[in-house]
Amino acid sequence: MLKIVGLIVVLSLIGAAIYYFGFYKRGKINDRDGDYIPDVVEDTIEDVKEKAAEVKRRAKSVKKELKDVADAAKEVINQAGDVVEAAKGKKRQGRKPKSKK
Repeated sequence: MLKIVGLIVVLSLIGAAIYYFGFYKRGKINDRDGDYIPDVVEDTIEDVKEKAAEVKRRAKSVKKELKDVADAAKEVINQAGDVVEAAKGKKRQGRKPKSKK
């Protein structure tokens, strides 16, 4: 058991050394702010956040537009009833047109 734990510790140290000296110090992994997180990962996360904000903005616009479409559809249905009544020959409802002088 002790050999397995020792082997895991040694392999972890070797992996950390390869990461630090092999990639980080040689500049293969860029890190502008020195937090040991590669810039590629930070930039990707930032891009995802920006895209998520854009999706939210578009979703709000679509929701508002669908509400407008629903209101317009209700108005069309309301007017369709008036058209049917006019076709039957019933008098027009609503405000009377201005009288001519």
